[in-house]
Formats: sequence, structure tokens, C-alpha cells
Amino acid sequence: MLLLRHGQSEFNLHMAATRRDPGIIDPRLTEYGHAQAREAARHLVGSSIRRIVTSPYTRALQTVAPIARALDVPVAIHPIVRERYAFACDVGTPRSELARAWPEHDFSRLDDIWWPAMEEPEDSIVARAALFRAELAELPDWSETLVVSHWGFILCMTGQSVANCQWMRCDPTAGAPDQLVWRA
Repeated sequence: MLLLRHGQSEFNLHMAATRRDPGIIDPRLTEYGHAQAREAARHLVGSSIRRIVTSPYTRALQTVAPIARALDVPVAIHPIVRERYAFACDVGTPRSELARAWPEHDFSRLDDIWWPAMEEPEDSIVARAALFRAELAELPDWSETLVVSHWGFILCMTGQSVANCQWMRCDPTAGAPDQLVWRA
């Protein structure tokens, strides 16, 4: 499968400059983040992607939009691939609002409030990644799946830190990475 981190968000822009949580809840992409998503879509045209799985955070949904249009493939919203809840940006938008904003997607897998109420321990996101890895490994066409997710989730899947809108291949049958280094 391909793992793609969402494009640059308002949170990423401010956090990179100050190294402090700017308090932006469920941030949107910056103009640069939208450009990154369009560029990713251009690179993925002609790929073998047949399915997109995305996090329900706005930044991921905005990243998916041009890619799904370019590839003309279905998008599955799956809260298991969301970011580790640790900052203001990890407070999401209720399912009812997301469904109004993106009526072309099916949000039925989400509760209205789908993110945790308190900071998520590191072992929790590691467990989510393991569960998702096993779920994908069972699919015969896992190699044709694009997953749009977040820094922490991709770290748990691969053991590697990725930049905004960077993607990498991941074999879910290969097992979990040996060592994770948490540094947001």
C-alpha cells in the first residue's frame, strides 16, 4: 500500500515556526497544502490505486479530494488511521458536519464524536496501527490501496517520519517496525 501524509495544515505551519501548539482545532490545509495535494494527485494518475482509505480529519479529507477526483476511485473514511490525539489539532469535527461538507463520502463508520476525550497514550496508536496492518494484510489487493493519514500513524506503520504530502510504500504483511522514535 501507499501511505501518504496529508498536506501542510494551518497547524503544521504555525507549529513549525513556534514549536508550540497554536490551538487550532481540526485545521484546514494551507494554500501550500492544497498545492501539495494537487501535485500528489498528478503523480498518482496512472498508478494501480483502486481504493483510498482516509482519516476523518479535515486536513486529510482536503488532501484526498483532488486525488480521488484524479483517480476516480472510492474513498473509505476510517477513524483507525487518524492521528494520535495529543494536540489541539487532534480535536476533530463531528461526523454530522463532515457529512454535510463532503456528501460524496460515507461517514457511517464514525460516531458523531469520533476522536478521544483525552490524550491518547503512545501504545494506543501503536495498537491501532497493528490492527489496521492486519486488516489490510487480509485483502488480496492491499498493494492497490492508498492510505491518507498523519505523521504519528505513519510512524507506527513504518518506523519512519514523513513530511507533509510525502508518501511511502508499506507492506502490511511485513509486520511492525522494531523501534519508534516519537518527536513531533
